[in-house]
Amino acid sequence: MARTVLVTGGSNGIGRAIAARFAAAGERVVITGRDQDKLKAAAAELGVEGVVCDGAVPAQLADLARDIGPAVHVLVNNAGGNTDFEIDATRQRSDDLERLASGWRANLESNLMTAVLTTQAVADLIPPGGSVISIGSIGAERGSGSYGAAKAALAAWNLTASAELGPRGVTANVISAGYVEGTDFFRDRLTSARRDALIAATHDKRPGRPEDIAETAMFLASPGARHITAQVIHVNGGAHVTR
Repeated sequence: MARTVLVTGGSNGIGRAIAARFAAAGERVVITGRDQDKLKAAAAELGVEGVVCDGAVPAQLADLARDIGPAVHVLVNNAGGNTDFEIDATRQRSDDLERLASGWRANLESNLMTAVLTTQAVADLIPPGGSVISIGSIGAERGSGSYGAAKAALAAWNLTASAELGPRGVTANVISAGYVEGTDFFRDRLTSARRDALIAATHDKRPGRPEDIAETAMFLASPGARHITAQVIHVNGGAHVTR
């Protein structure tokens, strides 16, 4: 029987690739997003269901949990991104406290709170054998201002999620992505020199692809990963190494 897979921020980039991978495996996939037109187009192209939902708005999440069905077997918390790219970050001076506070809150809300609230909203729908997968970032290891701090907080929160869900047979892990091409993460601000440097930092000398993250998510939701929980899985070609 097909599982229900919920992918937040599934209209493009990594989320879209994850949705496509699970759909190709015959799963029932539901993607969410805030832009109705983009969501509708992506859902139609992928052959999945699309639900307009802002993961930072509790009332919208309550509606999603009520309507999605009796079970959510796999939750992928993909919604997020560096909200600093949506404003003129060069003018975000540290002595402008109101602007600084607004910028930090935006990144925390987009990258941490969406995952926390979405997971809580559907937690009771996740059966034994289910998986919660959150998309982190190498930025958590590199500083990266409020964005990196939010992704680091996501990894810390995942420990709590795993401890709470684990006794029910549900795993919770973070996929920490390195530089991934084919997304709109940088909002057209990535210079060729910066791109070259990001690729040069890897061991395999290539950019990441959305499909790299999708395949890792597929594994974490598979029977072979049932004893893997509370982990951060780094997918970055060796740009950040652990031991």
